[in-house]
Amino acid sequence: MGRELCEESPAARATFHAADAALGMPLSRLCFEGPESELRRTEVQQPAILTTSIAMLRALEERVVVAPSYVAGHSLGEYAALVAAGSVTFEDAVGLVHARGRFMQEAVPPGRGAMAAILGLGAAQVEEACAMARRESGLVVEAANYNTPTQIVVAGEAIAVELACTQARREGARSTVPLQVSAPFHCPLMAPAADKLAGELARVRFADPSPPVVTNVEAAPNAEGARVPELLRRQVTAPVRFTDLVLRLRELGVRAVLEVGPGRVLSGLVRRIDRGLLRGALGGASELSSAADFVYQNGG
Repeated sequence: MGRELCEESPAARATFHAADAALGMPLSRLCFEGPESELRRTEVQQPAILTTSIAMLRALEERVVVAPSYVAGHSLGEYAALVAAGSVTFEDAVGLVHARGRFMQEAVPPGRGAMAAILGLGAAQVEEACAMARRESGLVVEAANYNTPTQIVVAGEAIAVELACTQARREGARSTVPLQVSAPFHCPLMAPAADKLAGELARVRFADPSPPVVTNVEAAPNAEGARVPELLRRQVTAPVRFTDLVLRLRELGVRAVLEVGPGRVLSGLVRRIDRGLLRGALGGASELSSAADFVYQNGG
């Protein structure tokens, strides 16, 4: 992950070197060589994805002026958005997500939590399925990621997640898909992680984001650095309102979006939310030229 990019871009190499120095660990070697089992650990995976995403952005900036009207991300991606907006240094951000991953992993014992994607139902139906599962089990399950109008991820205690999925299928869900995750993210079970992260956030200076960051928690633009720590703390236990976030960007006049980072998951979600938005993606060195063209053609 990121090896070819670093071979091509001095700015990308500098980003990976900065991550290694900030964390005091060979993150770049893990990204380039693995093993995959180590990369899948949440406390490694989160800084690895952030570092690769920012390396891609810096490589793009070597080729074209990048001046978006707004930036946004999905969960961990909000930290990349804050770096892109100049609200936080990359070094501080990579340290925060390293701690965030560790705190999330520690918050719930292995096997207790679970996440699952429910496909083919609207938000109200999924929320009611979760409510039924809570009533029946007395356990925690909540909508965690509102990815599209009909793709919603639920998270909580494993038994309650299974009950919610069973109810969702009864209500007509096309399918329910258990997710291979290390913890039940974006639900109340993450409260211990949120409390620990608050202490780390308090030690970091956040400048006013420019451009504004459309946040996961509020699905609204934030341009105040003073508000960032609380929004990031709340994000740990609150659902990711990605559908509302994309619709809000559209309301704000955004007509084109560029996904920067490994994979094209968000581009696919955006297509399902609003087909009218022009979409581009930068997921590796081979896409640098096309991404630069996309930025130039769409005014930054």
